[in-house]
Amino acid sequence: MSFVDVTMQLLDGFKITLLIFVVTLVFSLPLGLIITFGSMSKFPPLRWLTRTFVWIIRGTPLMLQIIVVFYGPGLIFGASGFPRLTAVLVAFIVNYAAYFSEIYRGGIESIPQGQFEAGQVLGMTKFQIFFKVILFQVIKRITAPMGNEVITLVKDTSLARVVAVSELVKSAQDIVGLKAIIWPIFYIGAFYLLFSGLLTLLFGYLEKRMNYYRG
Repeated sequence: MSFVDVTMQLLDGFKITLLIFVVTLVFSLPLGLIITFGSMSKFPPLRWLTRTFVWIIRGTPLMLQIIVVFYGPGLIFGASGFPRLTAVLVAFIVNYAAYFSEIYRGGIESIPQGQFEAGQVLGMTKFQIFFKVILFQVIKRITAPMGNEVITLVKDTSLARVVAVSELVKSAQDIVGLKAIIWPIFYIGAFYLLFSGLLTLLFGYLEKRMNYYRG
């Protein structure tokens, strides 16, 4: 199997890796903010329920969550389960939304209470205070931890192989098993390094741009 053939097959797997990455971010970032509002709610039952949910998701392995989402509906309810890729996406979105929610919460709680009170004195609504005064300061403070989490997501996409989704690592494993060659396993490291390197540069740029919002 030639280098070009291996590269083309790995690129097919990388497309699935990229799909998992993009879809997870698109849905988990806003969902995480919603969870944050629940965990910071002044209504105790909602706050306790949300924080318990986050505790369970953060306290159990993502691999286990993928398995539960894929096999759970059929084994527990006798219903038809999700397709493999859909199950992976659901598990990833829920998992990363929980992690992002805690990053959001830490960022919001780090803003001095005086800024909220100043907005109220000026007659601003809570919505206006959050989106006009607090939001950009929060973004500045969470850029670094968000960057770390996003880069972790790049590597976590390899867990999709646990339910036989042919992402990058699974594609390499298939080649190794079929052709009895080992080098594709090392070759995929270049894909991850390049992807992570580009994200590192992007978040470094964003941090510099956000230096304006020092709070």
